[in-house]
Amino acid sequence: MMTTFDLNERPDYDDVLQRIADYVLTYRVKSKEALNTARLCLEDTLGCGLLALRFPECTKHLGPMVEGTVVPHGARVPGTSFRLDPVKAAWDIGCIVRWLDYNDTWLAAEWGHPSDNLGAILAVADHLSQRRVAEGKDPITMRDVLEAMVMAHEIQGVLALENSFNRVGLDHVVLVKVASTAVTARLMGASREQLLSALSHAWVDGQALRTYRHAPNAGSRKSWAAGDATSRAVRLADIAMRGEMGIPSALTAPQWGFYDVLFSKTNKDQALKPEDKRQFSIPQEFGSYVMENILFKVSFPAEFHAQTAAEAAVTLHPEVRNRLDDIDRIVITTHESAIRIISKVGELSNAADRDHCLQYMTAVPLIFGDLVAEHYEDSFHEANPIIDQLREKMEVVEDERYTREYLEEDKRSIANALQVFFKDGSSTEQIAVEYPIGHRRRREESIPLLADKFRANLESRFPEQQCDQIISVCDSQKKLEKMPVHDFVSMFVI
Repeated sequence: MMTTFDLNERPDYDDVLQRIADYVLTYRVKSKEALNTARLCLEDTLGCGLLALRFPECTKHLGPMVEGTVVPHGARVPGTSFRLDPVKAAWDIGCIVRWLDYNDTWLAAEWGHPSDNLGAILAVADHLSQRRVAEGKDPITMRDVLEAMVMAHEIQGVLALENSFNRVGLDHVVLVKVASTAVTARLMGASREQLLSALSHAWVDGQALRTYRHAPNAGSRKSWAAGDATSRAVRLADIAMRGEMGIPSALTAPQWGFYDVLFSKTNKDQALKPEDKRQFSIPQEFGSYVMENILFKVSFPAEFHAQTAAEAAVTLHPEVRNRLDDIDRIVITTHESAIRIISKVGELSNAADRDHCLQYMTAVPLIFGDLVAEHYEDSFHEANPIIDQLREKMEVVEDERYTREYLEEDKRSIANALQVFFKDGSSTEQIAVEYPIGHRRRREESIPLLADKFRANLESRFPEQQCDQIISVCDSQKKLEKMPVHDFVSMFVI
């Protein structure tokens, strides 16, 4: 007998929503390692954004929707003179941070870049801090920003540990939207009900597909997708703060919820079978684990699954640079995620296509001894046909141990090995790099290099005196944490 009505009993909020809300509202960040790492992450993230301002394809997206708009207590976009409403400022900051694929990374069942959330955090904190001071209240401090970063990293990273959104075709920026919604609502002073409402809207909101990250459609949207997600997060948090009702079973509602519509195996018009249903796995409590274990991109602006391949290529460069025409084949030994996400053959049509191609990101440092953002541009690619000639000679094979240890909690390696074979039968040794610079296992090695990267990125935009002023603040945990957010952001204004 066919049911002719829906049971209209409004449920409690889904457990996942409540766990995130309670974490954001009650957790206090006490880990010195997490706060110190958040400071390094702040430096690195802002530096990546400043470097991106050298690229017109990025800067064309920046600025107010309506030219000449004046926003009281407008949020500033670092490296520019823009003062924008927090929604557009989050878009712009998120865009510049992600443009060059050079900020931090988290790899698990899902991957992503938790520092993308800084777009929302900094935009909201800068605006609120200015407004509070104008009202005679205490400003928001950079300690608040660092704590929000730790929480955003944790929400995005823990949800990514065992939940693969990419396998159902969804882009990982859904997690940026959810994390940014939670922490910006907290900065705005949300009650538990308001925070739950905001989170529910983040999950039922339209979610981005991964189409723009993969052949044959890879393109520059992947460079602004996180900015779009942080912007939407600020808007949803604002909507909830205005009293908008929530959607309690946003995840679990049969047929209409996130799990059934977007996260489970579809079965055309038939009802989902129990074995086809998927729900989130949250294997550990929210704390500060993700920030403490975050992966920094130190050496190369490249998709993280290729970082160790590029490092191996730099090692082999002196041995092969004068024998490029003698190369018979090149074998890249890697892990399953790299094969699925960035292994490509055929024509690469734009910069965004190239910086997500394992073979391209290996060929360039093998030939030139380095890999920088300019190496992805059309002009460089067209001037160096040898790159594609080497790509055609590459074989990509999986090492099952690399795949297994990529997911093991005590390892989380991102391994690649590289070996070059020549036409005369000789070969290089196989160079294997299992943990990239920037991995927690190589953190001490990476800190001086991160400092060099930050200064170089600052110098791409500011005069020496301004760079020195910024570094003097950022190098001191105590000084940075006490600084009002609006004073900190003022140092980055053109």
